[in-house]
Amino acid sequence: MTDVRLDGRASDGGPGSLLPSARPVRFLTDAGAAARPRPRYPAPGPDLLRRAYRAMVVGRRFDAQATALTKQGRLAVYPSSHGQEACQVGAVLALDDGDWLFPTYRESVALVTRGIDPAEALSLLRGDAHCGYDPHRYRVAPQCTPLATQTVHAAGLAYAEQRKGTGRVALACVGDGGTSEGDFHEALNFAAVFKAPAVFFVQNNEYAISVPLERQTAAPSLAYKGVGYGIRSERVDGNDPVAVLAVLAAAVEHARSGKGPFLVEAHTYRLESHTNADDATRYRADSEPEEWRRRDPIARLEAYLRRRGHLTDEDVAAAAAEAEDLAARTRAALNADPHPAPLELFEHVYGTPTPQLDEQRAFLRDELEAEEVQS
Repeated sequence: MTDVRLDGRASDGGPGSLLPSARPVRFLTDAGAAARPRPRYPAPGPDLLRRAYRAMVVGRRFDAQATALTKQGRLAVYPSSHGQEACQVGAVLALDDGDWLFPTYRESVALVTRGIDPAEALSLLRGDAHCGYDPHRYRVAPQCTPLATQTVHAAGLAYAEQRKGTGRVALACVGDGGTSEGDFHEALNFAAVFKAPAVFFVQNNEYAISVPLERQTAAPSLAYKGVGYGIRSERVDGNDPVAVLAVLAAAVEHARSGKGPFLVEAHTYRLESHTNADDATRYRADSEPEEWRRRDPIARLEAYLRRRGHLTDEDVAAAAAEAEDLAARTRAALNADPHPAPLELFEHVYGTPTPQLDEQRAFLRDELEAEEVQS
């Protein structure tokens, strides 16, 4: 039997340390300068960082536009990810096209970064459909509203891809509140036992709705929850785009190479309320978001790239123009009235419809045809 020491290392020369870094991995200071000492993870190249910058600028404008649409009644609800753009974009850019992303309801920016049309990405939050895009086309599972159930789905799909020998990885996003759910722990245990190629990406934004982190866990950090299941874990500054890309790239490669799952905890912050239906001023001081604004991920990456000559005024202007174009297309799409097809309710419920489902579909079809005749 393998003897694992307290530092997480196997005494027989087996797996490396499971323990996360004592402090979150960071490449950049809050002002966007290079941090010292340099982390052990390879730094992403300038092309990828420019791509991340563009995606974050576009994503933040999309997020602001979606928030405005809730005030106009065009969206039923919207969970903003303002301030978490490094996590949203990093989760997508760390994956290959064939890999799978399992999002929560807060990952709308990640969906747009993956190439999903904004109107399709917002279908759930508008109330038009449970999922407005084709999951298989984009390799993105439907956005999950129940907490942490997507982690179980990701573990199962990752195991299936392993059995098929595809080399694909599944990355599941989850919030700090989701780590208190039983599904999260079942997913970690299953993935660890079967060495499924899954990455569990915890965006610790300090609050599960109105409940602060210290009411969620007594662990030193959420990353330590992976250690008990035998999962390699790491902590990262979630507002440092360079660090997020570096750590997630290493996590994905770890999973893809057959070493089993990887858990990453990103320390970040949601600057807006939980959703437009929430009032964050009831449970946090005004000074708290202001402190986190000084760690803005877009400003940090822009400063870093400019210092190294990898970003010009023209690049910044181009990203802003692309962001405005996407916002305009989002407005146009959401300002158009939807035309739901009621019979689509019965699609994708079962692979083979049950007799009861066929009966219900036929009943609704007859009702619709009768109304059409009367009109």
